[in-house]
Amino acid sequence: MSQSPELFPRKSDFAYSRLREKILSGEYEPGTVLNQAVLARTIGISTTPLREALRRLKSEGLVELDAHRDARVTPLSAEEARDLLEIRGSLDPLAAALAAERRSTADIREMREAIQGLQPLPSNPAFVDLVAHRRFHTAIYTASHNEILISTLDALWDKADRYRRFGLEVVRSQEERDEKAAEHEALLRCVISGDAAGAAEVMHRHIGTSLGAKAASRLGTQQFAATAQEPHV
Repeated sequence: MSQSPELFPRKSDFAYSRLREKILSGEYEPGTVLNQAVLARTIGISTTPLREALRRLKSEGLVELDAHRDARVTPLSAEEARDLLEIRGSLDPLAAALAAERRSTADIREMREAIQGLQPLPSNPAFVDLVAHRRFHTAIYTASHNEILISTLDALWDKADRYRRFGLEVVRSQEERDEKAAEHEALLRCVISGDAAGAAEVMHRHIGTSLGAKAASRLGTQQFAATAQEPHV
């Protein structure tokens, strides 16, 4: 889904978009070292706009920069996975409840269009799969008509996508996939019917059994195992 550089006002914007897509799609995996000289040649720009793009990605927590010429895709961590899960466990149900109270006709139309053909994420999702999943949830957020809440959840989504991909490394059963699809449908029904409490309850359950929750559990277990294997002095 890469776009032409002519569509961007600045070369740094183009570089930012390309790199961000590669990170969120998993093409550049967590921990990958990114040589700036090689990246600049690959994208077809100089290192100056590339560094601007990397600084933007650093501000979003997607890359780490050192004093040399390399950058690194930020590794996943159990702490960040837990933090994301805790915040989304509170804010997503709030957005769903507000959406049920404030949704407009245009909001309902967008939610209905976004859910058409929406399927639970496959084990190796393409960027387009992540975009489709995000569109539905963004439609719910937008219907809350709380701009601070919308922008906060939008920023959290970028970080959470990397953990969703990690969560998908453990293949979900068809029953689990069907459950997620049913939750999307139930969430839409509650919002459209104006059932704020029902929308919040469905969303809370949706987050609690999400791919992010699986990722937090896996990373926490791995971290515990690594700590247990460290020699004691």
